[in-house]
Amino acid sequence: QLVESGGGLVQPGDALRLSCAVSGYTLDQYAIAWFRQAPGEEREGVSCITSSGGTFNYARSVKGRFTISRDNAENTVYLQMNSLEPGDTARYFCAADRYCSAYAEYFENWGQGTLVTVSS
Repeated sequence: QLVESGGGLVQPGDALRLSCAVSGYTLDQYAIAWFRQAPGEEREGVSCITSSGGTFNYARSVKGRFTISRDNAENTVYLQMNSLEPGDTARYFCAADRYCSAYAEYFENWGQGTLVTVSS
């Protein structure tokens, strides 16, 4: 089971940290990815952390602003989002599988998502 939290309504330039609480998987055996989906848009890969702790950033628009990390003891993966922009408004999902991928079709295990709204 994957449960996202930490979303909310923020202003441009603010920061948020999203959490993905993982149960039924161990982070040293599974990759966890963050995706986002804006209204009317396809689901977009944002970032992924591998079972060995390596990271990938997929969305060019978040480069230098978003950071993925994990706490193995808490079995939780985080997405630190800084300098938020209106274009970051979306529902953010975490997903689990054996390997990282930028493609949503690869992942079979998803959380319900948490909504992030960036607006002044």
